[in-house]
Amino acid sequence: QDFNRLRASCLSQGLLFEDATFPAHISSIGPNLLPEDKLWRIQWKRPTELQRNPRLIIDGVSRFDIMQGEIGDCWVLAALGSLTLQKQFLENVLPRDQGFQDSYAGIFHFRFWQYGDWVDVVIDDRLPFLNGRYLSVHPRTSNEFWPSLLEKAYAKLRGSYQSLHGGYISEALVDFTGGVQMQFSLKDPPLDLEEILKAAAESRCLMGCSTSGQLRRNIELRNGIVQGHAYTVTGAVKIRYRNGWKHIIRIWNPWGHGEWKGPWSDDSPQWDHVEPQCREAHLRNKDDGEFW
Repeated sequence: QDFNRLRASCLSQGLLFEDATFPAHISSIGPNLLPEDKLWRIQWKRPTELQRNPRLIIDGVSRFDIMQGEIGDCWVLAALGSLTLQKQFLENVLPRDQGFQDSYAGIFHFRFWQYGDWVDVVIDDRLPFLNGRYLSVHPRTSNEFWPSLLEKAYAKLRGSYQSLHGGYISEALVDFTGGVQMQFSLKDPPLDLEEILKAAAESRCLMGCSTSGQLRRNIELRNGIVQGHAYTVTGAVKIRYRNGWKHIIRIWNPWGHGEWKGPWSDDSPQWDHVEPQCREAHLRNKDDGEFW
């Protein structure tokens, strides 16, 4: 589908685009994502029906724009959170020649790397709702829609929203960048893992991590970590602590809330033994899903 040609055609006819190849129908959700009675209750709404002043992007793109919805696509959103940290990669995926202000015709497009090529995926902007709530990712700022629309384009690429329900963060990172992925098992990590992560952070690699949990997914443990869940690694630093040095790693939960409660968490006493300047530079005491 040619985005520019389709948009021009809709504008000339005064129509909003309706994508017959990924329709506002349960076939685009997938047959097994929800019980049948819920599937038939899904409604599709455009951002212009939801908000008086919808925007694609407000004040730049950030991981904190994202809050995971009903679908278990944390692997996609954790990769997306990582992508927002590297704006030069983000522009490949999220073209800036679109929005709700100029030339709006209910049509958007996004690009993903598939088998050695950037593939342009065109969608309409009808989003699925169940009982008045977003079925998919919902924006933290109510009128900012890039996360919902990008997720819809990735669902179309994969065949349905159901195809996003469970996956590997490494796959999504490759699809968003065309890069090469490496994995380390935390059961048997390399001896210099902390130095590897610090070097990767400094060289602007995209990083994520995940917890195991085949039997019980999305169960939040008492320590705040979620089983069977993917996270974004958003930083790795070596800081002076007491009389020595400590490697700490910063991680973000794509739920947009729910944080680690142990050592180096937002309220932990370890921060009392760090120089005030360093503490100010690194500690954000907010329930935003991000923690050291």
